[in-house]
Amino acid sequence: MVKIPPYLKKGDLIGVTCSSSKMELQAAEYAAGVLSSWGYRVHLGITVGTSFHNFSAPDELRLEELQDMLDDPEIKAIVFGRGGYGMVCILDKLDFTRFRKHPKWLCGYSDITVLHAHIHQRYGIATMHSMMCSGITPETIDNEYVQSLENVLKGKSYKYSAPAHPFNREGKATGQLVGGNLSLLANISGSKSQIKTKGKILLLEDIGEYRYNIDRMMYNLKRAGWLDELAGLVVGAFTDGKETTTPFGQTEYEIIHNLVKDYGYPVCFGFPSGHQPENYTLQLGIKHQLKVGEKFSYLAI
Repeated sequence: MVKIPPYLKKGDLIGVTCSSSKMELQAAEYAAGVLSSWGYRVHLGITVGTSFHNFSAPDELRLEELQDMLDDPEIKAIVFGRGGYGMVCILDKLDFTRFRKHPKWLCGYSDITVLHAHIHQRYGIATMHSMMCSGITPETIDNEYVQSLENVLKGKSYKYSAPAHPFNREGKATGQLVGGNLSLLANISGSKSQIKTKGKILLLEDIGEYRYNIDRMMYNLKRAGWLDELAGLVVGAFTDGKETTTPFGQTEYEIIHNLVKDYGYPVCFGFPSGHQPENYTLQLGIKHQLKVGEKFSYLAI
């Protein structure tokens, strides 16, 4: 049975850390101000606004700060500054002993997919696939996607809809929602962090990948059994796709559609999740209802 961390109350403390790539301090401070306006106290870690090549800081410092925030009983949620790359470098050195006894919400997506998957598979604790501080900007502050983070932190239920897509396969499904960034899921395939997906609803999204590589990663998932016994599949945004000198010949959605056409479970394309402003907050590890209909689809708890 999944363990659900306590939802937040006014006055609770949120920690912000950059466990992967670097983030500008000014952008993080703006996001922290928004979190504060929701009634929370916010602690910006020392990895926020710092730089070490592409990372926010060396592995040792990123590890130390994330470990401290996981262990700190006063911190009730961690909202990551941004994704990028770096979580897998420190993951196996993290000690989840205290976190397992006193879980807290871990909020992020993209590179944070590695952490979500590991915690789901190893410890059965729910996490949040959500925008990070980098997505909370003056341009997005009033939209429903930022508001979805505020609502879910409070424990509000949700029902998100998506318009019909020609590649959709209609049907209904119920199961734990898992997944996230395709590149990271393929990266952990075969490792101790790989998710057992039987009977679950899998979410996929990605950014900036060559289309032939999307095809290769989808074959990785298929050959490793990720796609065999799903309850359902939710395909989010695949943005900024790239081509080599010779075009691959299929879009990202066509690639996925062709690789799952022989299965019978419902499939929803174009769900508002991923590297785009339209990025709803979703509770990974929690049982969801998926309905893919003729005119629209929805994902709800």
